[in-house]
Amino acid sequence: MTKSEKLRNTSGYYLLFVSLGYSLGITGPALPSLAEQTGSTLGAIGSIFLFGALGGMLGTAISGRLFDRLSRGYLLLGLAQLASAVLFALIPQAGSLPVLLLIFFISGLPVGMINTGANTLLMWTHGKNAGPYINGLHFSFGLGAFLAPTVFAQVLKLGGTYQHAYWALAGLAVLVGLFVLFLTGSPEQPDKQEDSIQSQGNLRKALPTIIIAMLFLFFYVGSEITFGNWIYTYTLTLDLANATRAAYLTSGFWLAFTIGRGISIAVAARYEPEQILTVAFLGGLGALALPILAPGSINILWVATIMVGFFMAPIWATGYNLAGQSIKLTATVSSIIILGDSLGAVVLPWLTGQAIERFGARTMPWLVFFSLAINALIFVFMLLQRRKTLPVALAGE
Repeated sequence: MTKSEKLRNTSGYYLLFVSLGYSLGITGPALPSLAEQTGSTLGAIGSIFLFGALGGMLGTAISGRLFDRLSRGYLLLGLAQLASAVLFALIPQAGSLPVLLLIFFISGLPVGMINTGANTLLMWTHGKNAGPYINGLHFSFGLGAFLAPTVFAQVLKLGGTYQHAYWALAGLAVLVGLFVLFLTGSPEQPDKQEDSIQSQGNLRKALPTIIIAMLFLFFYVGSEITFGNWIYTYTLTLDLANATRAAYLTSGFWLAFTIGRGISIAVAARYEPEQILTVAFLGGLGALALPILAPGSINILWVATIMVGFFMAPIWATGYNLAGQSIKLTATVSSIIILGDSLGAVVLPWLTGQAIERFGARTMPWLVFFSLAINALIFVFMLLQRRKTLPVALAGE
């Protein structure tokens, strides 16, 4: 690939993740409206996370082999983005919960493909120098997630509805899909002969690292999506703010998240992944303790929300990059690891909806705290396993 093609393709992958970000970022503020639209309780509407993530798991599982075999993976990414845009526009049209759940399940398929494909193709495009680019990719996700609640709040302020916000963002998603569809050039895939050697001799040794990386993404994504999507409902339920200010609080989380990922691009080029993750986990857990200790204070909640977003920001990309330093990441291996991401988006967000309905909104920060604490423990296991696996990765180079 030429330098201009690398730049253009990287920009395309970043735009895809901006789109992924705002599709997630708008869900939290829209939850009460979607519940009213379908005549559902908050506990029941939380099932959209379950069905969306199940679709994402299927899309991730299917796409691994596809990206390994396709020479022009960006074509699949472009088509997936266009399909995602159409389904996104249908969400505010669903008249019942079963129809809405079906839409979220189907929309998870292209989301899983985009998540796997963009991460994998970016790794192939930049090789050993991919660390900062991966952080940039996930910075783009945070940017989209920040913009979505802001757009949502502004639409409401101007007299519009949540449907208008969905349709505006769906229109932007179509433009992104068309841009990606007409990219050129293909990154070089890892040498197939080396992959064959690894699959025969080293995959068994790499399997523990793959499983640990899956669990790492499982608990991290569960923490991120739960806090990002339920903080709006948490704020309204405890009567800490009105709908517009709760939407701005959600935007505050994603803004801090975006700033954190922007900073992590430069930090990743200077510091080791284990150093970055240690600081991220300590800061995130400390921030989550604040609303647990002072659940009735909107000021404390603002401070905690900003801190949680900032410290969570580098965890996904840094953990994924750490796994990539230990084993060879083909699209198939990458898709297996990212299944942890998809599954993590299922369990904790759904459990949180059930917990809020049965035990009250104050359970939300507790659940996120324990999930992130387990995530930190898995990080320790990842470091221990990396010491065993690193010689295998070096032998394959």
